[in-house]
Amino acid sequence: MLSVPTLWTVIVINFLALGLVWAYVAHAYPKFEAARYWTAAAVLAAAGAAISMLRDVMDPRFPLIGGGGLMIFSSWLACMGVARFYHRPVSWPAAIANSVLCSAGLAYFLAVSDNIAMRVVIYSLAQSTPIVLTLPLLLGQQNGRENPGARLAAIVGFMLLSIHAVRSGAALLGYGGAITAINFNGLQSLMILLLVFLAMGWNFACLLMAIERLRNEVADLALLDDLTGVANRRHLLQRLTEECARSERSGTPFSLLVIDLDGFKMINDTHGHAAGDACLQHFTLMAQTRLRPGDMLARTGGDEFCVVLPSSSLREAAAIARRVLDVCRQDAEACTGSDIPIAISIGVAQWDRGIGAFPDRLMANADHALYAAKKNGKNDFAVYDPVPPLSPEPIGSGETARTFA
Repeated sequence: MLSVPTLWTVIVINFLALGLVWAYVAHAYPKFEAARYWTAAAVLAAAGAAISMLRDVMDPRFPLIGGGGLMIFSSWLACMGVARFYHRPVSWPAAIANSVLCSAGLAYFLAVSDNIAMRVVIYSLAQSTPIVLTLPLLLGQQNGRENPGARLAAIVGFMLLSIHAVRSGAALLGYGGAITAINFNGLQSLMILLLVFLAMGWNFACLLMAIERLRNEVADLALLDDLTGVANRRHLLQRLTEECARSERSGTPFSLLVIDLDGFKMINDTHGHAAGDACLQHFTLMAQTRLRPGDMLARTGGDEFCVVLPSSSLREAAAIARRVLDVCRQDAEACTGSDIPIAISIGVAQWDRGIGAFPDRLMANADHALYAAKKNGKNDFAVYDPVPPLSPEPIGSGETARTFA
């Protein structure tokens, strides 16, 4: 059977090692706030374990109450780190109040009514409470993505709760033999050892969560345009390929807008590339205010943009094109002094069976419509329709749907 000092030595070394790992992560990634919580949790747990080791060389009341309180608060910090990982607020008052109340409970069943079984129960409940509050976050999804590290942390969390329940039940029922403040019985020693290794597993799961988060961020950056922050051409082609495959299976059409800023070269030549970049960013913000949730705006290069409109007919796409065009016209009318007005031309096309799974065909159709809008005098939009109606239908004031066979 492991002695109490040996157990606490293992715990101190374990948490010090975890603290060093998290301290390095927090230093390497200063914006990763959760790592700071996990560093503090590991350091406090190591300090609490070190204080608890003093129970056999001094009056055990201080080591039991002080060390236990620090380890309880470290559990709250570990779970608060998970909350910050998911960008959720944390409650310092709740963490402090729980730790203080549980420490008071430990003190009562030590100094007033010596009952080690109740101390085990109080300590287990105090350790379990933040885990229970954190499990919903770990079992959920973030931005529609599952995190393998979060799943592992949830599994470890359930195992920790189970060990605490078994340990409390055994202490209350007297299974495994007597327990003292200096020595545990074999069952209790085993339970504590399991808790130590599960704590290591929890931290390993949190490290996996961090790695997965960083991997996703790198993957997202590879699909975003550096200047405007919207999707880039690679992301656009991926999305178009997915939408074409979906439409080919279901027969539900979708549409595409191809947008070009009129006279952009002149803006660069006259006002400089910094002004041109500002115009691209400003247009991006304006366009996004007129798109629906689920629509995807992408910059395909230079002054060219595309908008993927899922489950949208040609008429719906034309209405959205008009909205984007109108917001740019209104902004241009409001320009004064050194403001640079932005004008755009838009080509609109809809997926059909002839396009199939080839997004380049849809883009070519939208490009044809864009060319027609440019030819018509710019600052306008046109639609591509391989089967023109018998008579053109007015789209809006001063605009007519243009069709191309």
